[in-house]
Amino acid sequence: MAPDLADVALQAALEPPDAVPAGPAWNLDELRDMLPARAALADAAVLVPLMDDGGTRVILTRRHDGLRHHGGQVSFPGGRVDPGDAGPLAAALREAEEEIGLPRRAARVLGYLDPLATISGFRVLPVVARVPAGFVPRPQPGEVAEVFSLPLSWLMAPENLDRIAITFGGRERHVFEYQRHQAAPDQRVWGATASILYNLRQRLLAAGGLP
Repeated sequence: MAPDLADVALQAALEPPDAVPAGPAWNLDELRDMLPARAALADAAVLVPLMDDGGTRVILTRRHDGLRHHGGQVSFPGGRVDPGDAGPLAAALREAEEEIGLPRRAARVLGYLDPLATISGFRVLPVVARVPAGFVPRPQPGEVAEVFSLPLSWLMAPENLDRIAITFGGRERHVFEYQRHQAAPDQRVWGATASILYNLRQRLLAAGGLP
């Protein structure tokens, strides 16, 4: 299992907070024939919250079953970039405050991961941030069914991540899925959420932040 990561290693692997990634989603080619023809992807953002609790842990949510997009799935706090948001960073912080009760000023932003396309038609920008040790989430009942956390070191270990085959849109495709962790045996971390964490690992590897 990879050792716990210091902020300097994380920041070296991320795009800086003042440089919003403008390129296409890194996984767009895989989804191109599954997205609506000629439709632009809607801008969205998520917060990847990291909290120190005897080692760095990643805060995750399980979405309310009744939500239109990705209901019941494990995700990061986030959503569509609204017209009133100053940009994806502001949107990610606003959504985290609304969904899990994280005060916007409490998050110490480290940087961006690469944009990710989703089959629901979004171009998602993940924002990685540290949150205060001892932060107690307050899930918004209409959006978040549960909040839990997993060790970052475990999520960065390649042996814990699989690629599985699913059938979607009449063809087989492969998606990422984590094995179940003993701290959250009922939570399935897969799809877009697993892809975001995979992107973090790949960027850390490229920056020399992982062995």
